[in-house]
Amino acid sequence: MDSRFLQSFIAVVDCGSMADAARRLDLPPTTVAQQMRALEADVGCALLTRVGRTVRPTVVGTRIVEHAREVLKSVENLRSAASATELPAGPLRLGATPTALMGLVPPLLRRWMSAHPAVRVYIEPGTSSLLLDQVQAGHLDAAILVHPAFAMPKTCEWRLMRSEALILLAPRDMKVRDPLLTAAREPFIQYDRKVVAGKMADEYLRGHSIKPKVRFELDGIEQIAQLVAEGFGVSILPDWPVLGPPDARTRRWPLPPPSPSREVGMVWLRSSVRSPLAAALSELIDSR
Repeated sequence: MDSRFLQSFIAVVDCGSMADAARRLDLPPTTVAQQMRALEADVGCALLTRVGRTVRPTVVGTRIVEHAREVLKSVENLRSAASATELPAGPLRLGATPTALMGLVPPLLRRWMSAHPAVRVYIEPGTSSLLLDQVQAGHLDAAILVHPAFAMPKTCEWRLMRSEALILLAPRDMKVRDPLLTAAREPFIQYDRKVVAGKMADEYLRGHSIKPKVRFELDGIEQIAQLVAEGFGVSILPDWPVLGPPDARTRRWPLPPPSPSREVGMVWLRSSVRSPLAAALSELIDSR
């Protein structure tokens, strides 16, 4: 059984379309279709079926898809262990939150390209909770994310990269004498309370008996900052890093202490054939 056929099978299941799977794999659609016919002939039954315009796994296909993922993971680990270099075979599969992609990741990638030019990097954006799950499942080698509100799993290594105190973000021309009074008085853009820093901001305001006039609530620091810059209101956000100069239309104001902070860092599995890739990336964090 050719592992490439299993890879195409999983891509078709994940994408729901042979054409979309072919684009993901950078293969002609006819090649993916031929691989699926060969795989079905090998296992002796149909694995995919058409439902309208989508392609879905059959009952048998559903049964074997997770086994196929495990087989591919084992094949990848074998190739990693057989690498002729000091590091496992690439690519380095790195997850990152959208905010990290805008601020922390680009400088780190420059150092990686200088230190390990032969090892390419595959980057997957996502939320912190999703990326942590992907690391634990072995689908990502490492991820740069916000530390969850609970203890990091013991199977994972954690390296702090940055501690970000909460701040008040307001339009630059707004007069702010008291950040808390401003948060209570002005229209407020709430950072999603389902994420760590959004929950911190909500609890901080509650602790000061402030009920803001929430106009919008969303998950996305850059998007919230844009709304503040456009004059829609103020917000309490982590003091996040940006590439280049900050937006001249906004200003960051420190909050009265004790103000909470979120921790941003890198997480990876302690015991994995591919963990040396994450460890090498971690060394570049330390070299800053």
